[in-house]
Amino acid sequence: MKFFSQSFLYDDPWSIVSLAYFLRYPNPYASHVISCDVISRAQTPSGTLVTTRLILKRGNLPRWFPKGIMQRAESWVIEESEVDPYGKVVKCSTRNLDHVKVMQVEESVSFRQTPGGQTLQHTEARIVSGFGWGLTKRIENHGLSRFKANVQRSREGVSLMLNLIRQSRLQPMTLGADVPSLMMSPPSDHMHQEQRDDHPKRTAWTKFRSWLQPPST
Repeated sequence: MKFFSQSFLYDDPWSIVSLAYFLRYPNPYASHVISCDVISRAQTPSGTLVTTRLILKRGNLPRWFPKGIMQRAESWVIEESEVDPYGKVVKCSTRNLDHVKVMQVEESVSFRQTPGGQTLQHTEARIVSGFGWGLTKRIENHGLSRFKANVQRSREGVSLMLNLIRQSRLQPMTLGADVPSLMMSPPSDHMHQEQRDDHPKRTAWTKFRSWLQPPST
């Protein structure tokens, strides 16, 4: 069994970091994530928001792993999160639903606002294999190594989303905040002029939209 624990401090406020975390898929640093679907969402009597998402991830098996044991290096992951907008805390846990005998990865992540207005992220993980055949320790070491790399890519994905939110002037669209009036108002003449431009400027937000909605062929 292997354990992982790490903390990271964001300069941005909790509401912005939390929004970026839940918007992190898709992004260029998460090409291994095939799909992400919300399967349930509910508000508790205390006012927290509880969400369950089902995520399909694809990986690569190491060359030394016995062939024929796993047909595809894909895994379904369940993500359960709770957002407390009053205490400014996000708690999120994930675990894989299949291949659990080969390797089970259980991860917990929390985001809390610090007294200085920053956001502290704390990540913990437990990696355990029951495969046997003299490969248990090797599989766990491989899983820990992959998890560390994925944590770094996940942080880069969140940082990318933070930049997109800033550049797109979406900072008012934080968890628990009202929809900005700009989003509800009709487009101005200036906006119409930009739409008529034969060569519109490709902003960071249009890049993000292109990931969500690839151009039709």
